Amino acid sequence: MPLPDLRIGPLDDGHDRAAFSSGVVSLDRYLHTQAKQDLRRKANAVFVLSAGDTPSRILGYYTLCALAVAQGDIPPAARKHVPRYPLVSATLIGRLAVDRDAQGRGLGSILVADALHRSHASAGTVGSSMIVVDALNDAVASFYEAYGFVRLPESLRLILPMVLAREAAP
Repeated sequence: MPLPDLRIGPLDDGHDRAAFSSGVVSLDRYLHTQAKQDLRRKANAVFVLSAGDTPSRILGYYTLCALAVAQGDIPPAARKHVPRYPLVSATLIGRLAVDRDAQGRGLGSILVADALHRSHASAGTVGSSMIVVDALNDAVASFYEAYGFVRLPESLRLILPMVLAREAAP
């Protein structure tokens, strides 16, 4: 099935958060109950994917926020791309989910590409050396590894140095 005219933009009052269901309770609960509060408090930026013909229906979403990672937690392969400060600035893709009815159509890749693009574009303004994700499980970690993210040892946390983010976007 061809993809409709898709748009990604900030979450606003015109989006139907209650109808969203990814099948992952924690991701659904966040969008339903916490996302608007986080926006008001500037704790997270929330971006939603919708179709041009049904702009209120959320097909997927992701969040971005600032984070600091201890230098010792960065895998050796990635250290050459980040500054050698005790704490390294980063952008966290805190959550990323696709509505159950829209899964299997490549929308997760579209969301990742947009998150990488926005993170890279803002890095010069806010100073971010890498992008971080906390995967829910090994399958999700593998999804991010396909975009060049490197897993931290014995963890479901993955990083992508910002200098590699532009090339990693699908």
